Amino acid sequence: MTRSSKPSVFQVGKVRDDGRTVVISGWGLGLCAAACACHRHPSAGHLAIAEDQAGGKLGLATFDADCTCCEPWTADELAAILRDLETVASLQAQEPLAG
Repeated sequence: MTRSSKPSVFQVGKVRDDGRTVVISGWGLGLCAAACACHRHPSAGHLAIAEDQAGGKLGLATFDADCTCCEPWTADELAAILRDLETVASLQAQEPLAG
């Protein structure tokens, strides 16, 4: 297993897969751990989302073709985040109240 850097996630969204089309929506992405300038627009300085609908990927736009600081999230990885959050929520709900 190889580990790669991904953009940070500050807002959890949805992943819908009907077998033909994957729709990724509502996710908020921030800088990756490297926080390099390649993701910032050269004049405006803002970040931009790069969505590959055909490939089912969501990442940050890069303004430096040579930069390889991080790779986009895949729909499967984002769906795994949602499953993990659901599992954690169910564990917390099962915990009896202290009293």
